[in-house]
Amino acid sequence: MEHRIRLNCAMLLAFAATAIAQTPASRPIPHLEKRGAVTQLIVDGKPWLSLAGELLNNAASTVENVRPVWPTLEKAHLNTALIGVGWGWTEPEEGKYDFSALDGALRDARNSNLRVVLLWFGSWKNGTSSYPPVWVKRNWEKYPIARDKDGKGREILSTLSAANREADARAYAALMRHVREVDSATRTVVMIQMENEVGLLGDTRDRCKQANEAFAGPVPKELMDYLEKNKSTLLPETQKLWDSAGGKTSGSWEEVFGKGPGADEAFMAWHYARYMNRVTEAGKKEYPLPVYVNAWLVQPEDKQPGDYPSGGPQAHNHDFWRAGAPQIDILAPDIYLMNFAEIATLYARNGNPLFIPETRGDAANAFYAFGQLNAQMFSPFGIERQVGEDSPLARAYDVLAQLSPLILAHQDDGTMKAVIVEPGTGSQKVRLGNYVFDFAMGRGWGAPPQFAPGPTALPAPSVAGVPQIAPVAVRRPPLPDRGYAIVIQTGPEDFWVAGANLNIKLASTLAAAPMASLAAVEEGKFENGAWVVGRHLAGDDTGMGGDDRASLRLRAEPGILRVSLYSYR
Repeated sequence: MEHRIRLNCAMLLAFAATAIAQTPASRPIPHLEKRGAVTQLIVDGKPWLSLAGELLNNAASTVENVRPVWPTLEKAHLNTALIGVGWGWTEPEEGKYDFSALDGALRDARNSNLRVVLLWFGSWKNGTSSYPPVWVKRNWEKYPIARDKDGKGREILSTLSAANREADARAYAALMRHVREVDSATRTVVMIQMENEVGLLGDTRDRCKQANEAFAGPVPKELMDYLEKNKSTLLPETQKLWDSAGGKTSGSWEEVFGKGPGADEAFMAWHYARYMNRVTEAGKKEYPLPVYVNAWLVQPEDKQPGDYPSGGPQAHNHDFWRAGAPQIDILAPDIYLMNFAEIATLYARNGNPLFIPETRGDAANAFYAFGQLNAQMFSPFGIERQVGEDSPLARAYDVLAQLSPLILAHQDDGTMKAVIVEPGTGSQKVRLGNYVFDFAMGRGWGAPPQFAPGPTALPAPSVAGVPQIAPVAVRRPPLPDRGYAIVIQTGPEDFWVAGANLNIKLASTLAAAPMASLAAVEEGKFENGAWVVGRHLAGDDTGMGGDDRASLRLRAEPGILRVSLYSYR
């Protein structure tokens, strides 16, 4: 007979991922809410874990092009899709707007039970200005572009131009006004990405006439006030840059931050932040959805700012962005390098909520981000090329969707851990309560000497004098299958264990009862919030200890185990 165990009713009411019946007037606007030390996205009044994917840049530029994608994403267990909205195709003539492609995309997304994050491709995309309308691009005297040290114009709208900034702000405000008008009843749109991977390419800073004058002038009082007020909590990169020039409280950019790329990049970070703060503010006056910006990361081969987008929201620039853009809620990393955990950890500093809007479609990283780093979004790029109903990421998202209520309920209370085990690296240990879980692939039980909460950040060399602790990684070929797991403790001896490709051995930390064993193990799944047992496990199906340690197995396909333990001597 099918055996069902109901989740705690309060948990279901608070965290169920499926939408509940609500009248339009009762649906609160999506917003961020701090719960303990974790900031969560609240959708329809409940925490929302974004099992997301970003579509190719121009996928949603026409209704017909994107329409076939929505059912695929739904079948792959996504609950959120990130889609681009280009300034050029929404304001083809100045002051005349066309949001028909967006309206069709939102309608089709709703029909596939998906929420949407809009990516505003306005002044900049990947550092350049390819998405502004033709009437902006061709009138570069009215809408000036950045210039490099040789005076050469770059295809990058200058951050120092009020005309650029206000034109972008008007278009973005029109977009948000339209979203409010067409989407307030359903709240399909839950967040906004402001621009994309901004920063100056080709030089350390903009050297147009207005930029040169601003750079030679005083550092704005607003920035100096912020640095002084927050001196005790500044990031080490900011403090080092400031101290390197003597810690002055006023002066030109070079007087305060020294001569060289560090001052140039600080200057660009401030001006990108101020520009985008103004655009964001204009949109929030129309419809105040949460807003994040995303960063093109420093690459291993980069020697100085300008090789990567100078002044973007890279981890070492966060203080300048916090000072200059208080309207922007989240600074997010686009992580394609192999040292995923180290980069994500840098972006979770100083209370910055961890959202990952672009990354590789790696199931292990998704489990680790949500289970260990308290991420609120995981979103592989080009998702329509990566998922099918039975793809590895789709299977992982299926399990994560079932676990979402538990994950959201246990973030940051010390009762949830996650691991990734690389082939050939031995095992990792996690301690929860009075029990130790020892994870390894195959039979490789070479445990490290300490409990491993996951990889930690490693310092990297400075880039041309720019102080950093952002890690520099070496690209490697795609990884073979890895082991990964989330463990959630719900009682002194009760746990949920989910993941794939791992053997797990158990131990007790109690001196009076040092042996751990399995009281009961169930393999199953959640259906509409109810736990449905597929099999009761014991004996060979849990793994024979062999060395007097009880064992569990996570198979090659991701799954969920409900585990009850006991200790003895």
